[in-house]
Amino acid sequence: MSKNIKKSYIVNSIAILAIFAIIYSLITFKIVSTYFSGIVILTCIMIIMALSLNIVAGFLGEMALGHAGFMAIGAYVAASVSLAVTGAMPEFPRLILLIISSLVGGIAAGAVGILIGTPSLRLRGDYLGIVTIGFAEIIRIFFVNFEPTGGAQGLKGIPRLAGLGSVYWVMIIVTVLIFTLGRSRYGRAIMSIREDEIAAEAAGIPTTKVKVLAFTISSFFAGIGGSLYAHYQGYLDPSKFQFMFSIEMFVIVVLGGLGSLTGSILSAIVLTVLPELLRQFSEYRLLVYSLALIIMMIFRPQGMLGRYEFSLTRFIEGLMDKRRKASDSLDGGDM
Repeated sequence: MSKNIKKSYIVNSIAILAIFAIIYSLITFKIVSTYFSGIVILTCIMIIMALSLNIVAGFLGEMALGHAGFMAIGAYVAASVSLAVTGAMPEFPRLILLIISSLVGGIAAGAVGILIGTPSLRLRGDYLGIVTIGFAEIIRIFFVNFEPTGGAQGLKGIPRLAGLGSVYWVMIIVTVLIFTLGRSRYGRAIMSIREDEIAAEAAGIPTTKVKVLAFTISSFFAGIGGSLYAHYQGYLDPSKFQFMFSIEMFVIVVLGGLGSLTGSILSAIVLTVLPELLRQFSEYRLLVYSLALIIMMIFRPQGMLGRYEFSLTRFIEGLMDKRRKASDSLDGGDM
């Protein structure tokens, strides 16, 4: 591991711990209300959803508009597991139950991702988008009519296992895993298909398998996000997973920059926190999203960060260089 990479890991680790310590302290000492804690939790969940969607929309370059369907599968499957376990063993450790149910929900979403991705990824662009929209609506309608999970009334009584700490650290783990995927040979293979599928196939990359793999991994992490959402809310309503929710997630990824994970994180924070701060104008949320998307497409079509990643280490070094140059210029002026 090079010196620069070690420095980056150290700086990022310190930043992650510092952010968690600040947020946890603000809530523990009641400097901010529990409502603030809820906003942070929902933001972390949306970061997971945006990062998972970026695997398909950014790394692979495909238009996937059914991400809410995979989130719904993860949420309902994980919630069903938790309800079954707590019903049979009420004293089962909460953290272990959250981990197990989230993994089961993620695996279920990933398995459906394989079933959907294998035939549909033969399509490209708008056609794939239409297929994924149809899939998400089929999943939503299924849960609306599936009585064992509450049907249209929703699934109630879900154990509220997901608190600030667990959601925050799961978000960090998912972020690290997806960043690692992007820098692995599998990630490079996925991105090569985005750049030129014919050239990638000529280079010996099994493009169909790689595309299905990307779709499956994306679905798995969406299922994890759905599980956290279910265990935070304690209640699931099928109407939450409508088509417009998939559009909101896609807008987050596009505004952040297709292929930029840090862009997705920043965009998810802004587009989750801002509507909460302007809740009295909630009926204009979609209007704001549409205007933001139009303005971004006109003035910066590549998104906030394009395909680049924000580096805290480079940012700090840049500030230090500016201060050093300013100090040198002042010293030169005094001579």
